[in-house]
Amino acid sequence: MRLLTKFEIQNIEVLTKNSIEFTLLEPTKTGLEKSIMDATGPVRIFLKEKGFHDYAIQKQGPSNKILIKSYLYGITEVFQSNASLYRPETKNGDPRIWFKGLNQYTKPNEILSIIGYNKELFVINISSIDIESQIIQSFNNPIKDLIKSIQHESNIISDELLTLLKNIAKQGPIKALLNADTAIGRTLEKLLGIDINSSKKPDYKGIEIKSYRESRANRKNLFAQVSDWKLSKFKSSAELLDAFGYLRERDFKLYCTVSAIVRNSQGLKFKVDNNLNILIENSDNPKYGDFVVWTLDKLHERLLEKHSETFWIGAESKYIDGVEHFLYNKVEHTRKPIVSQFDILLEQGIITMDHLIKRKPDGSVTEKGPLFKIKPEGVNLLFPPSKIYNLLN
Repeated sequence: MRLLTKFEIQNIEVLTKNSIEFTLLEPTKTGLEKSIMDATGPVRIFLKEKGFHDYAIQKQGPSNKILIKSYLYGITEVFQSNASLYRPETKNGDPRIWFKGLNQYTKPNEILSIIGYNKELFVINISSIDIESQIIQSFNNPIKDLIKSIQHESNIISDELLTLLKNIAKQGPIKALLNADTAIGRTLEKLLGIDINSSKKPDYKGIEIKSYRESRANRKNLFAQVSDWKLSKFKSSAELLDAFGYLRERDFKLYCTVSAIVRNSQGLKFKVDNNLNILIENSDNPKYGDFVVWTLDKLHERLLEKHSETFWIGAESKYIDGVEHFLYNKVEHTRKPIVSQFDILLEQGIITMDHLIKRKPDGSVTEKGPLFKIKPEGVNLLFPPSKIYNLLN
């Protein structure tokens, strides 16, 4: 794809600001003349993630073509179309896409945004249409109506959760369920009726919930993900514990933070290899060297899986009669992290990882992580502009 113009970038920023998920496509002169376009990698990923189509399992030939109801959006008109998704019998079956009527809608090398909603596709020419001007108009228009409809549906669950949290905040300081760092999250989950389990899925109807004590400038949990043992020198958490663990309070454990900036007291440090697309954990002990590996693709996948939409809930911690209580008072609402930023933040030490490995008295080894965390100042670098709510208002 060619470099985007300032106007096109502004349109993308508007769509992102309004929490609209989309992908981009650039029709060429040849493509418009032949009514055929390559389904590029970003387009294929978008269609698969949104549940529209998976080219990887599609057979070649016209009889296996898939049609999806689509619309081409102008400023005052909407043109009904169909998206054809197919793999030709020639040229190794390279994935193709075409929208009926597209050669009358766009010029060569203009940039199209493709939006998926309600099992239909919506196309907006971001090279020629000023989306912001359509949204701010006092009267309804096709683009404004589309964006409002998508926002309304996407906000139903978040509005429901926000109402529940405001009701909790009205109760004032709430007694912690237990005396532990995890008490703030456990207490909130209990109040929301969320079962405590180890599922990797988001907590509340697709929304991930992360709570924290406002008095602490703690890093925020992103997700847990074990290394790829097949690619690693070590093949289990037990091997890590045996190599780098220590005895403390009758427990043999490895509790430490790993960063790409400095080595920790165990001599461990991260290395990001962008050429091989991997994250490496390295020891300064030559006996071990590079000992475990994560693929960056897997970490990106976990980030998107866990934080498609997140409520970061702040609480004031106070002690009443010697028992900790929480006043949940603030929410930062984020959507869709910018995956390309993840690797940069790893390299900058803004995203780090915690090992939480311990050997039980019976000899078995437990691993609560590895937990990937982000420093508070990094949240706005990883996620598009967030919304902040005061639960006490």
